[in-house]
Amino acid sequence: MSAAPIDLFSSFIHLDRSGRMSAGQPVFDRERDGWQLMTFHVETDADVHGDHWEVHTEADELVSCLTGGIRLRFRPEQPGGKEEEVGLAAGTAVIVPRGRWHRIALDGPSDIMSVTLPRGSRLERRTEA
Repeated sequence: MSAAPIDLFSSFIHLDRSGRMSAGQPVFDRERDGWQLMTFHVETDADVHGDHWEVHTEADELVSCLTGGIRLRFRPEQPGGKEEEVGLAAGTAVIVPRGRWHRIALDGPSDIMSVTLPRGSRLERRTEA
């Protein structure tokens, strides 16, 4: 096997249960088995589906800010509660617990990397958006 550079912004890295890794098209497949590493350059809240909540039911998700700044917002766990917010500067990350609804808001153009098991993930439109 010969090694070659992978453009992380135009490929997703797939990690299957046998321990193999491969680079593939940047498509978030909610039925895919195995973990997925994704890297994005984002400039607007629309680039991070800011008008939706997201949840990963099968695994935690690592969200990392590589450049710029982002805010990870968590939907209230109880009706009538307030959103929680975690600010991420370049070089920091947060682990989103499995089953916790969340969304991203941008402080400006940023590069984001995330790792999760996509199977069972869902989006739900924000009613307050």
